Amino acid sequence: MGGIDPILLLASLMVASTPILLAALGEMVVERAGVLNLGVEGMMIFGAICGFAVGVGTGSPSLGFLAAALGAAALSMLFGVLTQILLSNQVASGLALTLFGLGLSSLVGQSYSGIKAPPSLDFDIPLLSDIPVLGPILFQHHPMVYLSILLVIGVWVLLRHTRAGLILRAVGESHDAAHALGYKVVAIRLAAIAFGGALAGLGGAFISLVRVPQWTEGMTAGAGWIALAIVVFASWRPWRVLIGAYLFGGVSVLQLNLQAAGFKVPVQYLAMSPYLITILVLVLMSARRRSATAQAPADLGKTFHASS
Repeated sequence: MGGIDPILLLASLMVASTPILLAALGEMVVERAGVLNLGVEGMMIFGAICGFAVGVGTGSPSLGFLAAALGAAALSMLFGVLTQILLSNQVASGLALTLFGLGLSSLVGQSYSGIKAPPSLDFDIPLLSDIPVLGPILFQHHPMVYLSILLVIGVWVLLRHTRAGLILRAVGESHDAAHALGYKVVAIRLAAIAFGGALAGLGGAFISLVRVPQWTEGMTAGAGWIALAIVVFASWRPWRVLIGAYLFGGVSVLQLNLQAAGFKVPVQYLAMSPYLITILVLVLMSARRRSATAQAPADLGKTFHASS
C-alpha cells in the first residue's frame, strides 16, 4: 500500500469514471422518457472507433469526439426506429444493438490496431491548478472530464426546472396521458434516444482517445452494462448517477494501483472486484428500499401505441 500515491489515485478516479458517467447519464435520460435501451455497450464501442478513426484521420481529438457523438447517435436511431416506429420489443432490440455495435466496431477497427491516438491536451484551470493537493486532483484534467460534470448539472436543471424536462418525465410516467395532452410521444422518445446515444459515444471516444489511448477490440470491457446498473443504483437521479459512476471508477483505479504496488492478492480477484462491488451495492440499495422498481418511470419499457 505504501507504493500508492493518493493524489494520483484520486486524479485517476475522475478520469476512469468519466466514460461510465457519460453513458449512464445518457441512459438515465432515455429511461426517464420510458425507453429501456440495453444497447449502451454497443453504442459506446461504436463511438470509440468512430472517434478514434476520425481523430487519427484528421489529427484532431475534438473532431473525433464530435464524430463519436454523431456516429453513436445515428446507431441509436436504429434502435429508435425499431422500437418507437416498428414497435419491436425494447429488450430484444437493445441486445441486438449491442451485438451489432460490437461487430461493426470490430470490422471498422481492423485497420486501426496498433495506431496511437493524436495527443489530447489536458486543461489546467489557471490559478486553481496550482493549489497544492487539490490542484492535481481536481483542476488538471481533460475538458471532457469537466464537461461530464457540467452535463450532470444541466440534466438535473432540465429535469427539475424546465418545461421540457417536465414533458420528458410525463412521457416516461404515462405516455397515454402525455399523448392525450397533445405531446408527440414518439418524437420526444426519439430525441431522448439520440441524446443517450450521443453521450454513450462520447464515453466510448474518451476511452479510445484519452484514457488508453489507442484502439483495441472490445476495449469498453462491459462499461455499458455497468452504466445500465448505475442508472438503477441512482434511482434515475442525475446526482446519484455521478456518485455511482465515481464509486465504480474509484474501485477500478484502486484495483489497478494495488496490482502495480504488488499487493499479494491474485490478479483475477482484483480485476473482478469493481464488478462484484457494483453488484453488492445494487443488492444493498435494493434491500433498503421497499421495492427496487418503485423508483422507475411507470411506463419504462412499455410500447406506445398511438390511439389516434
